Amino acid sequence: MKKRHYLFLPGFFSLLLLLPISLIGSAPSKPGSETWAAQQIFKSTDPSIEESLQHMTLSEKVGQMLIAESDGHYNSYDDTAYQLLNRLVIEGKVGGIMFLKGDTFSAAMLANHFQALAPRPLLLSADMERGLAMRLTGATEFPPNMAIAAAQDSRLAAEMARAIAMEAKVVGLHQNYAPTLDLNINPLNPIINTRSFGDNLPLALSLSHAIIEGLQSNGIIATAKHFPGHGDVSVDSHISLPVLKADRQQLDNYELKPFKAAIEQGVISVMIGHLAVPKLTSTMEPASISKAVVTDLLRKELGFQGLIITDALNMKALYNGQNVPDISIKAVQAGNDLLLFSPDPELANSSIVQAVEKGVIPIEQIDASVRRVLQVKKWLDIEHHKFVDLNRIKENSSPESHRDLAKKIAAASITLVKDENHYMPLKRVSSGKVLNIILQDKNDSEVGKGYIKNIDNFYAADHIRIDPGTDSLRYANAADMAMKASAVIVTSYVQALSGSGTLKLTEKQQEFVHTLASMLPKEKPLIFISLGTPYLINYFPEITTYLCTYSSSPASEECAVQALKGKLKPRGILPVSLQGYSR
Repeated sequence: MKKRHYLFLPGFFSLLLLLPISLIGSAPSKPGSETWAAQQIFKSTDPSIEESLQHMTLSEKVGQMLIAESDGHYNSYDDTAYQLLNRLVIEGKVGGIMFLKGDTFSAAMLANHFQALAPRPLLLSADMERGLAMRLTGATEFPPNMAIAAAQDSRLAAEMARAIAMEAKVVGLHQNYAPTLDLNINPLNPIINTRSFGDNLPLALSLSHAIIEGLQSNGIIATAKHFPGHGDVSVDSHISLPVLKADRQQLDNYELKPFKAAIEQGVISVMIGHLAVPKLTSTMEPASISKAVVTDLLRKELGFQGLIITDALNMKALYNGQNVPDISIKAVQAGNDLLLFSPDPELANSSIVQAVEKGVIPIEQIDASVRRVLQVKKWLDIEHHKFVDLNRIKENSSPESHRDLAKKIAAASITLVKDENHYMPLKRVSSGKVLNIILQDKNDSEVGKGYIKNIDNFYAADHIRIDPGTDSLRYANAADMAMKASAVIVTSYVQALSGSGTLKLTEKQQEFVHTLASMLPKEKPLIFISLGTPYLINYFPEITTYLCTYSSSPASEECAVQALKGKLKPRGILPVSLQGYSR
């Protein structure tokens, strides 16, 4: 007798659903732009979609516009959030789910579960800028955009996007909230930073084109973000409202160009950022709820035909803890088709329904947005490919070829920004130890453990951590060890600046690095390695040897050590402008 495999759904307590894998498929790849470009997907109406619209209640229509959030792991049937989302899905009050932290198997199990409950196919999504592993363990972690830009290879970018699309489909996802098209012109930017392709416009255009095609030609919606451009700000929108000071000429010449190119290419979705653009709108209203930005500029002037989605509505640039009705209604009035991560999706649904019933929002606008949502779901063919095969999650969520690709990108991105005293590569010496100083902006003793092992496999080395809680005795000990060492490596794990655009390192940490650079004799190598943001060197211009990986992933850590040893020649090209350094 032939053995049968089944899908397990977590709601066994309320729902017993077993499906043979013969009924399961994956959405077919779309081979050419004639099938995956927004211009094709949204160009005509479909009688079946119009019929669906006629049979939906107003609440169900609004539900199609709401993307709720779920952990990517199964807690328990009694979990309050799980029960609430179950009910909202069954009642059609949400039309999609964004997965947060979890693991691939649990997320796939939940995807199957919620799809089984939903009266209409759900649009499932996640922020996968650096791959599915950015949200779910068990998937492949890729370097960030800035590392890809340093590698300057659009073929690698396209391969990465295809790999991300494959892993996303393995767990049942349909939309990636990427790529980030913000040009990081401001070194003080605390939120975009290495998520950007840099500040080189032609390079950003080439790489974003590759990412969008790699995703959409393989059946995953790409999302260009954060319109109209989040690169020239110095505040984190998760904390407060950033202000983009650019005028219309600056926007046209710079910030808007990657979005215009993506629209022309056929990107299916655009995400609106929570940032004020006063010289464009004449107000301090966030772009995400501004009709001047969403409808007048993006929809009408730039001619975007696809899905417009807000950034997460729980971010403090927009949400004050009690204004869900207000921001929900304004987001729809502005012209958004999808509202992402409302703090209270049920309240958002009822508030929008009431606004339509009172004539505050035209029903025609709701119908237009829902029509676009249904058109995308039909393109994805979710109805016939709703469920994923849990038996294949482990083997397909991070195949060896994808892990090799991540290492290849990491290796190609390693950038030797400067080496004035020719300290690289760092030779082994017969006497004395290398001192590796781990510089962190968080108190975490787990950081860098793999990196330390990589160093110890080649060098005789001592290691010491300098974090925000380091006391005076440890600073003195570190300075003494540095004087006695044969060479000193300062390894920074700072990924970005603080939310207010200032360096996260404390004054004592910064003073310590300055002291090291001044007290060590020239013949003793001092090498600064940034496993994160490249902008750190702006704060320590006296450092003469500076290596940047743009990432602290295990692959990037390993490549940094390989570069130290001389086994890997840094060939990355800096994709951003630094003080005193020209590309």
